[in-house]
Amino acid sequence: MFHEVQQDGRSELMTGTSVGLFEYSLNWLRQEGWEIVSLATSLERLASDPGRGGPYAVLTFDDGYRDNVATALPILERYNAPFTIYVPTGAPKRTLQAWWLGLREMFRSGDTVTIDAMDKRFDCPRLREKMAGLNEVTEWLHQDYRRIATLAPTFRKAGLSLSGLNEAYFLDERELQDLARHPLASIGGHTESHAALSCLDIEPARAEMADNRRYLEQLLQRPVQHFAYPYGDSKACGPREASLAKDIGFSTAVTTRHGQLSDLKSGHFALPRLGVGGPFDTIAKFEARISGIQSAAHMLLGSQR
Repeated sequence: MFHEVQQDGRSELMTGTSVGLFEYSLNWLRQEGWEIVSLATSLERLASDPGRGGPYAVLTFDDGYRDNVATALPILERYNAPFTIYVPTGAPKRTLQAWWLGLREMFRSGDTVTIDAMDKRFDCPRLREKMAGLNEVTEWLHQDYRRIATLAPTFRKAGLSLSGLNEAYFLDERELQDLARHPLASIGGHTESHAALSCLDIEPARAEMADNRRYLEQLLQRPVQHFAYPYGDSKACGPREASLAKDIGFSTAVTTRHGQLSDLKSGHFALPRLGVGGPFDTIAKFEARISGIQSAAHMLLGSQR
């Protein structure tokens, strides 16, 4: 799982995946004998014999960032690596309340940042302090996704235009149409507004998913078969959301929970993913996650408690 693939990570507070780590991850997979396949191919293999053949990986990108095309796509082409990009309706339509972009802009551009809902002020003149402050606010929001709505007054007070940040960072409709025609690319759904689905009643949750799929299919003039839950942890999506994804007609739905496809027991609507990137990711940590060393260590520690 990737989000942004950044040429200048420091200027973006190290929130995405660096070009170096992105290319290293693809090269590592190839050097270690992993095949990079599409989601459709992975489904075929899971249906036939999951334990047969060598290891394989599926590459996914969330949200539809411009740098996925400008920066990541030439590297993907060089490796002939298929990929899926999950796009919320609000990104190309410029209506997405992308709070994570708003927060990053506040920390990036200011030496002091006040988050009213937390009743906290961050003094952050240096990069490390900016990164730490942004991470603290993000973790606070992820503890309760309903807190996201409390950021709106802070953004207004700061004079931030989330629509303008949409324009700066996300693919527009024409760019998305062009990408959908690329032989390595497939476009998946990611809700209308990037909502934490578990916080919604069932009918609004269904509409978030179904309306997003309908919009993308009309825009791209092709089926949209795959879906990614926004905030795909156990607090944000569960059996109800998996059932909705299936009923709406998706073929797969991916989470942000860790695991391997070969261990899958929950069907195709709660697929695990391993994230690559963020302020604290390194080559060593990437290798530990992909090789399974990290998961094995967590299991061992858990059994000793």
